Amino acid sequence: MSNRLLIVFVRQMLYNMTMLLGFKTELKINKLQRLMLAKHAGVARHAWNQGLALCQQVLAHNRANPNDKIKFPSSIDLHKWLVASVKSENPWYYEVSKCSPQYALRHLSDAFKSFFKKVKGFPKFKKKGRDDSFTLDGSIHVDHKRVKVPVIGWLKTFERLPQGVEPKSVTISRQADRWFISFKIDVPVEQTPKFYDIVVGVDLGIKALATLSTGVVFDGAKSYRQAERRLKRLQRNLSRKPKGSANWNKATRLLAKAHRRVANIRKDVLHKVTTYLSKNHAVIGIEDLNVSGMMANRCLAKAIGDMGFYEFRRQLEYKCQLYGSKLVVIDRFAPSSKTCSCCSNVKDSLSLRQRVYHCHSCDLELDRDLNAAINISKYAASSAVSACGRGAADSLG
Repeated sequence: MSNRLLIVFVRQMLYNMTMLLGFKTELKINKLQRLMLAKHAGVARHAWNQGLALCQQVLAHNRANPNDKIKFPSSIDLHKWLVASVKSENPWYYEVSKCSPQYALRHLSDAFKSFFKKVKGFPKFKKKGRDDSFTLDGSIHVDHKRVKVPVIGWLKTFERLPQGVEPKSVTISRQADRWFISFKIDVPVEQTPKFYDIVVGVDLGIKALATLSTGVVFDGAKSYRQAERRLKRLQRNLSRKPKGSANWNKATRLLAKAHRRVANIRKDVLHKVTTYLSKNHAVIGIEDLNVSGMMANRCLAKAIGDMGFYEFRRQLEYKCQLYGSKLVVIDRFAPSSKTCSCCSNVKDSLSLRQRVYHCHSCDLELDRDLNAAINISKYAASSAVSACGRGAADSLG
């Protein structure tokens, strides 16, 4: 095969490449549909809690009787037990789709697998009104502005839905007083033209969300700090209401709306920054931050959580695949802030109060975050030579 035919073949392969992305949109529902959605979420929550209680009994029995161990139940075993013992005593299970409790037990089984692998913590019991969600599968049809799901029927949406998709399953969740539907779709990978071929370093911080090695600075939303006084007032009003009363439910919805607004503002800023980076830069270098360890610092936990470092990296990972960019993650112990970007001299210590980096060897004075971003781009350059090509490596020196 000639080089020209090979290039055409590779381009055709890139154009035909697709990746799975989640699509989530708000539902436009009436009172009857809202009641049906709440019933499905309640059955899923009840099935999860019943299955979790049974699993706890099995674990307690195995610890107390090591010689007479009982096999830990799988999702199929839990569903058989649910049909035989729980469904017969609770006839309202038959008012909703059978998929709601089935997927709840399947998710419970996955949660225990993650716990046994020491990836996540022990599963917890679910509470009413907190993270309500359920999953349905079967005959699902997507129209222009509505989705047909089993038992419930057609559900309208506020925005136009992607056409030509047939999702195998959908997940419906509630945030505050609004319901959302999500499903996976195949999206073609876009090879967008890049304006910067060299490796760009991204330094995440508290003062500014992201500082690039090119000198561009993106400020964070700081939505929680702006809404902190309102959140405190709403939480104080909620604490003064009798729990379970109508006023308490109203105050709970108002507080949930305020938290949802804070999260939406933060996600909007993160989406704009990560989309800009993945569309305009061929190779992006970031640090492998220990976000959970950073959140343990009580002085900085609020500011770090307000920026959303983990969500920034999560979005950047899938958007680099979507737009044809290369993401390079450097070691978290690399001294990017202490190293001089000009002479590579490394300082013994550098406090957080020193916002301007001053090198005693070459007398370089530079913004601390910009200096770290330049060092991150240099650390990532060696790993990105194969992705950037020889020209990018030469430009980096």
